[in-house]
Formats: sequence, structure tokens, C-alpha cells
Amino acid sequence: MSKATLEFDLTDFDDRMEFERVNKATDMALVIWEILHNTRKGIEWDLEMDLEKGKTLTVFDGVDAVFNKLIEKLDEKGIIIDNLIV
Repeated sequence: MSKATLEFDLTDFDDRMEFERVNKATDMALVIWEILHNTRKGIEWDLEMDLEKGKTLTVFDGVDAVFNKLIEKLDEKGIIIDNLIV
């Protein structure tokens, strides 16, 4: 069986950032999967419900809905992009 060991100098800023990225890689992959497979349908359903309630929607409502859902999914996994990208 092949093995790999990653080593980081956590006193070095660049290594610390790389460690944080590696540490969150699975969570980021799960968020991307969730967005691609489930989130679109949920957003469509939410917007359709708003329309059925008589709400007038603009393209900005759709954009806001998408970005709010992205932020929600990232928050659920504790992914803070500003901590991973500088």
C-alpha cells in the first residue's frame, strides 16, 4: 500500500495556510457536491414558492438566493474562505 505524509511548519505563515487548505479539502468537496446535486433544486423551489405567494422577483433576487445558499453551505462546514485565501 502506498502512503504519503504531509509535513507543515505551522510557525511559517505560508505553511500554516497550506495546512488549513488541506485540512478543509474534504469539507470543501462536500460543499461543492451538495451545491451541484441538491442546492439548485432547493433554490428553484424557494423561488417558485415566492412567486406562488405573489412576490415579484427580479434577477437580483435569484442572484441573492444563490449566494446566500452558497454562504449557508460554507458556514455549515465551518469553511471561512478568508482564512484559506489571502
